[in-house]
Amino acid sequence: MAVDLLGGDDAPAVVVDGALRAMRADADLHLLLVGPTKAAGALIDALDPDQRVRVTLRPAHTAVEMADDPTAARAESTVRAAVAAVRAGQADALVSAGSTGATVTAAALGLGRWPDVRRPALVAALPAVSGPVVLLDVGGSLEPGPATLARHAVLGAGYAAIAHGIAAPRVGLLSVGTEHGKGDRARRLADPVLSAAALPGEARYVGLVEGYDVCLGTRADVVVTDGFTGNVLLKAVEGAYAMAGGPPPGGDAPRAAALLGVAGTVVVCHGAARPDDIASGIALAAHLWRRNATDRVAALLAGARTDRTTDTEVRT
Repeated sequence: MAVDLLGGDDAPAVVVDGALRAMRADADLHLLLVGPTKAAGALIDALDPDQRVRVTLRPAHTAVEMADDPTAARAESTVRAAVAAVRAGQADALVSAGSTGATVTAAALGLGRWPDVRRPALVAALPAVSGPVVLLDVGGSLEPGPATLARHAVLGAGYAAIAHGIAAPRVGLLSVGTEHGKGDRARRLADPVLSAAALPGEARYVGLVEGYDVCLGTRADVVVTDGFTGNVLLKAVEGAYAMAGGPPPGGDAPRAAALLGVAGTVVVCHGAARPDDIASGIALAAHLWRRNATDRVAALLAGARTDRTTDTEVRT
């Protein structure tokens, strides 16, 4: 796992601590630390001699700050170096708590995107009353058009089936009501597209859903929305978990999100991530790689095509 040591509000100390916890929790885990030699040395020095052989270093000293433009990822930054390591086969996956925009940009440029995916999506799994609910997008594409929403529904259905073993996932489009015609222009246009779309496997579109369906899970296993709304909703749900003393029984609050639509395993943690969050993100990346989730979801999606309507907001 390639770990961006300079990603996050409190990097590198929090990232080093989280990586250390991940190493100790998984005896088969190997880490490629991408960042300053001094920060990596602190982690390596804390490991037992038999664990040190599972850690290598790729020096890099430039971080992309949270306030930077995503195009800053084009520079010789830690996240770009980590993406390059995955592309070169020196690492199997990438984990970063740095700027979401920069990470998505670096991954899309460095690893390439799947066919028919113009805008990759960040996906998180929330523990709901009736089982896990896959929510996307949670920050990758803030203002998607209807075609992107429809494509993300296909991504989410494939991810739910492969990564979470949900048979025949039910897919819903988040709106302000369940009746046809509810919502903004993007939802009103995406709803009929999804109704006619060929979803992967046995997935089926159940129509418009509302915010409480994310926490209940009784109507949909996959909830699709734009990245702005999804990110706000995700953090609101996490706050509600904290107020209630924890998530529903049998599930943990999401501490990281997987990036779907790029040719590699990429996991993004919160910028305000704590050590346990970093460790959880590394564990998620390892889980996805061990299940060969990226290739399996891509293969599943190869037979599913949504309407080819283009989104006017897509950047070229």
